Amino acid sequence: MASDPPIQQSTLLLSDLASDYDRWKLRALFAFTGFYLFVYMGRFSLWPAAPIIREDLDLSHVEIGVINAVLLWGFGAGDLVHGRLAEAYGLRLWVLLGAVLTTVLNVVTSYATSVWTFAIPWGFAGFVNAAVWAPGISLITQWWPRHQRGRALGFVGVAAGGAMLVMWLVTGWVASEWGGRAAFRYPPLLIAGAGIVYFLLVRDRPADVGLPPYEEDPDSYTGQAEAIPADQLRGFGPYKTLLTNWRFVAASHVKGLENVVRYGLTTWVPIYYFEEGGLSIESTVLVTVALPVGYLIAPIVSGYISDRYMGSQRRPMIMASAFISAVILVMIAFAPADNEFLGAGLLLVGGFAMSLTMIQAMAVDIGGRHMAGTASGLLDAHGYAYAGAQALIFSVVLDASGSPWEIVFLAMAATRLVSAGIIWLVRI
Repeated sequence: MASDPPIQQSTLLLSDLASDYDRWKLRALFAFTGFYLFVYMGRFSLWPAAPIIREDLDLSHVEIGVINAVLLWGFGAGDLVHGRLAEAYGLRLWVLLGAVLTTVLNVVTSYATSVWTFAIPWGFAGFVNAAVWAPGISLITQWWPRHQRGRALGFVGVAAGGAMLVMWLVTGWVASEWGGRAAFRYPPLLIAGAGIVYFLLVRDRPADVGLPPYEEDPDSYTGQAEAIPADQLRGFGPYKTLLTNWRFVAASHVKGLENVVRYGLTTWVPIYYFEEGGLSIESTVLVTVALPVGYLIAPIVSGYISDRYMGSQRRPMIMASAFISAVILVMIAFAPADNEFLGAGLLLVGGFAMSLTMIQAMAVDIGGRHMAGTASGLLDAHGYAYAGAQALIFSVVLDASGSPWEIVFLAMAATRLVSAGIIWLVRI
């Protein structure tokens, strides 16, 4: 039998390469999103269980705020280092380490007897849990180019929203059935198992399976960022490059302001509806679960619109997120807290609006694939620094002024408008 002509053989070879690349690319995305569905059960377990934990340990609003701040700042500290370390020592390895250590420290936290025996291991849990985010985003960036990345990271955003929903339901149910301590012992076991599966399924880069890397448009902002000299990628070089880029710094502060609201809502709305609305713990969970449902829906919509209709521009979706969520926050401030259906509806739309943002994709677009882990980590570190600050500031306001919840929600609305003003300047 005659062999295929050279041109046909070449075409078949390229087709096979594309097919192999697509399989590994999709595996990287689906493995991370599947793994991430379980991650929040080791990071945010306190939030749906907060009313029970508060009563069990006899904690004040300020002490709850301190515990939340320690977690969020621990996560932020981890973000500063894990992205860069994973770029040097292995992206999937770092995700696995973060998953296993998160489970261990959650179990340690479950034996707390006071605010500090709770806060200290919980803060370390946040630090190690950060190892699952920036390295995972970096791994996806190695496989997905900018013109497809909005959709890929939108899919990750759906997983993050799904993770919040799964955590809210599972942790809330476990806490209501078996107590707050059980919520820190049993659901986090799923994280370690998912981390092991993830490690076995993925590879860090196309070169690890003998495939060529994708090529960015050299004239695009991202293409130019990826053309920086190799010596700038050594040691602390990526930190210097990113932190002297005003666009990246501006985007990082927008991420911080976003987290004032995202984690301000998830920190305080369960306590708000439990105390101000007089709802039971079961009703509180059912009302506030609308927030993670909103988080779940929006990211894939936003990523698709950005890549398909806006030439992978992220700024318009970030601004839309800011304006819509500001309106919803004003409505929450003045809506009656005992109206369960109205509260759930507002939280649903508010969560959707918050997750329209494309700030994560913008940061990776600015840094390019070679600095994706560092860029994602630095962005998130800003986010958690702000998130921890809101936990303390709002807790002091609530304890010192007789729970003026309207002020809390109006302050959040103001931060959304500031975010829109800053991101308007960032055009890439």
